[in-house]
Parts: sequence; structure tokens; C-alpha cells
Amino acid sequence: MNLSYFISKRISREQKQGFASSIHTIAIIIVGVGLAAVIVSFLIMRGFQETVKNKIYSFNGHLTVTKYTMNYSREEQPMNYYVDLYKNPQQYPFIKHAQEYAHKPGLVKTGDDEVLGIIVKGVGRSYDVNAFQENMVEGKFVDFPDSSYSNQVVISRIISNKLQAKVGDEITVHFFQNPPRVRKLAISGIYETNLAEYFDSNVILGDLRMIQRLNDWSDSLAGGLEIFLKNPSDIEEAGYAIGETMDFDLNIESVNDKYIQVFEWLNLLSRQVNILLGIILVVVSVNIVSIVLILVMERTQMIGLLKALGGGNKFIRSIFIYNGINLITKGLLLGNIVGLGLCYLQYRFRLVKLNPHDYYMSFVPISWEWQIVGVLNIFTFLIVSFVLLLPTMVIARINPIKAIRFD
Repeated sequence: MNLSYFISKRISREQKQGFASSIHTIAIIIVGVGLAAVIVSFLIMRGFQETVKNKIYSFNGHLTVTKYTMNYSREEQPMNYYVDLYKNPQQYPFIKHAQEYAHKPGLVKTGDDEVLGIIVKGVGRSYDVNAFQENMVEGKFVDFPDSSYSNQVVISRIISNKLQAKVGDEITVHFFQNPPRVRKLAISGIYETNLAEYFDSNVILGDLRMIQRLNDWSDSLAGGLEIFLKNPSDIEEAGYAIGETMDFDLNIESVNDKYIQVFEWLNLLSRQVNILLGIILVVVSVNIVSIVLILVMERTQMIGLLKALGGGNKFIRSIFIYNGINLITKGLLLGNIVGLGLCYLQYRFRLVKLNPHDYYMSFVPISWEWQIVGVLNIFTFLIVSFVLLLPTMVIARINPIKAIRFD
């Protein structure tokens, strides 16, 4: 058996009572609380980012293909969406799904003469309803008939409240075109993303074929294509690869560019959490240094005796390093229990609520990123273990004669 490790274990057994025991407990709590705070912060941050991104992806896709135009209107120029990308998506290994869409601005009126400007987003049978389903709070999605077009629409909670309309009610939509056209549409469902600035305040979902009829488009025309990727991190590579196969009059835009303010804000959150990690590691490291110094001072006589018996500085330092690593390991275990326990309680019971109008969600989200938890454990262990070398350097300066007489 390693002699320094054996002595370290004996020291740990003897220090289960008294002042040394308190120091050991404090060290374990410091490491545990630090790691728990970091785990909770990272899992909440990733949950927050994932929730906001999924809300945006469900409405926009990862990439959009539209007809190139200098017009900044929400109403797109028609394009033939029966391209190879749409007909044979399996030829593109990074594509999960592609669906057609079109936007049409209009004005909504109810029986109480309430008026609201809206954007009707028309979608077709290829629309991924399952991806959008998590945003539905009442009713159901639009039913697409085999012939003609559906008069059903899905409106947001905000629009529903403004118009004082509920599922099953009819709304009258006046579309901006020459000549103006009017449609009576039935509310089949209500959605809520809490992204009012981008969707909830003015977007309602309906049948693409209605917009095709209003614009006198053929069935092969739409405003654009929404492309969903298997891995969102491949957006740039996928956009470049798709652009190589598309006509020059088509424009490809990533969701990161379209909603750049949101994604920059989410990246800012990552930087803030990384700064928090750095601060916590500094605090934990400083405290561990102080605690190991106290342990060294308490064992000064033992250090002097070991030196008198021929023990080298490296051998004696390894005793306290093993002792410190033992404390760090117990602290990491405590930190994982506390951190993951708090995250589980929040994930299971949603104890901490949020204002959805400010945070885009009604509760603090948790994302179980086990890879991040593992990296945090390893990173914390390595950093704090490396810091242990600093206080043990004091051992080299201890004189064995004075140490044995130390009281």
C-alpha cells in the first residue's frame, strides 16, 4: 500500500472529533455548495436556452428559403416549393423535415367591433404539428380537408384576450389587397409561446390553401420553405450546402440571423454563467487553501517527526494532498446530491415560478445535460486539486527540530 496514502487515511480517522473534524466538515460543505450552485446554474441556463430556442424553432424552423426580394413586407413573393429539397429531403442527411408556408397581413374584427392587425401564417399538410403541439393550450390544431381549404385558425392567448374570443368562436378577417377580401374563420385552438414581440401579439395559423386562393396562386406556389435540421448546431454548414443546390433568386436565412437579438441574449446568459463558475471556483479554491494550511499547522509536530525519520518533502506533501483530495471527493458527492436534488424538485414540481411576459416561460426550466454535469465535476476536481499544491509548499520550509518542539 502507498505509505503516504495510508498515513492520510489514519489522519482522517483520527480527525473525526474536535477542531479538525469541524475543519473537515467546513471544507466538504464549501466544495459541495460551490458545485451544487454551478450545477443548478448550468442546468437552468441550458433549460432556459433550450426552451426559448424550441419555441422559436417551432414557429420558424432552423432555416427558411424564400424568393429573393428587396421588399421588407411580411408577405413573401411566391415561389415554387416543389424543389428537390422538398420532394427528396432524404438526400440531405442533415435535414429532418421541410414544410411550405406563406404569410398574409389582415385585420380582425369581432362582434364587439374590436379591431386588431394580424398576420395569418398559412401552413400545409406537411406542417409538423407535433413540434408545435407543446405551444397549444386550448383546443386543437387546424384540420386540413381533402378538398377546398380549411376555415379554421389557431390564435394566440394574447389575441384571444384582446378579441374576447374563445375556441369555437368565429372571427372576421379583412385581408389587405386590391380588391380587399373578407373571410370568416373559426377558432379551432389557442397557442401560447410567451414570445409576444415575435409571435403571440399578431400571428395566427391557418390553411395555406386559403392564402393561395386569396393571392390567386397555384397549388405549387408558397411564400417559402421552413427547414428543420436533425442537429441545430449544423445551421451554418446546412445553409451553405443547401445554398449550393438552390437557384440564385432564392434567399436562405438562418433562424439565428432572423432573431439575432434573442440568440445574442441567450449567448450573453452563457457568458454570465461561465463568469459565475469562475467566481465560485476562486472562492472554493481560496477556502480550500486556507483549510489545508490549518491542517498543516495542526500537524506540524507530525511533519517534523516524519522529516526526522527521513521523510522527504514530496512524501509529506503527498499525505496532505491525499487528505485534501479526500475532502474534495466528499464535497463533490455532496454537491451532486444537493444540486441534482434541487434540479429534480424543480423539474418535477415546478416550485419556482416566473413571469412569462418577462422570461418567456412560466417556471424555471431544467435541462438534464449529463455531459455538462460530468464536465463540471471533472473541471472542479482538477482545479481544486491543483490548488492543493500551494498550501503544501509550506511543508518544505518547516524545520524538523523546531517542528518537534512546536506547541
